[in-house]
Amino acid sequence: MLKLATTILFCICISAQAQEPKLKGDLSTFLKGNTIYPGYSLHNCIQGTVKVNFKLNAKGEVYQSSIVEGIGTDLDDEALRLIKMTSGKWEVPSTHDTTALLIVPVKFALDGYGCDRISKADVALAIRAYKNQEELFNVVSNFYKSKEKGTAKPEDEARILLIKKELGVDEEYLEDRINLAMKKYNQGDRQGACEEFNFVKYMGSDKANEFLTKYCN
Repeated sequence: MLKLATTILFCICISAQAQEPKLKGDLSTFLKGNTIYPGYSLHNCIQGTVKVNFKLNAKGEVYQSSIVEGIGTDLDDEALRLIKMTSGKWEVPSTHDTTALLIVPVKFALDGYGCDRISKADVALAIRAYKNQEELFNVVSNFYKSKEKGTAKPEDEARILLIKKELGVDEEYLEDRINLAMKKYNQGDRQGACEEFNFVKYMGSDKANEFLTKYCN
């Protein structure tokens, strides 16, 4: 049985004298309840802690966020997505310095997935391979964006199709990305959902067009 254990560690690094902002409800519960363990890291048993810093305005909205210390895979994107989802859900005291950086370390852990049988060397190799894979995805998406504008070279498409095959971009993969987009949308993460729908579109597929029209216009 697959078990995903996402442990959320939380600290706000500002002056000890200042009253800290608090998420309405409980931050750990919110993050844990909304985490979608990213596919690449899940399939390659990649775990670890991603540190995200962010700033809150007086309304409790996240107006700036970035990775302080990442893993170098899609776990970084998920941690950043989760923090952005907390925007507007913070109680911010009047004494809070809205220029202060807040830091949340998010620990991703997999339990019961056989990851104890995967060597550290294999995990490190998978992390290094992630960057190369993302570069190939960018090559594909840039081609289809250019094709949409009418500036792509038709003779390049054969190479793009080979790259898609190498990446495993088939109908099942694209359907999985659409399902992932709907999970994000149902969480209230419209931005994350639309990014997924657009990803599918710029893999050269029309499978997400209906969703883009319905949810992202």
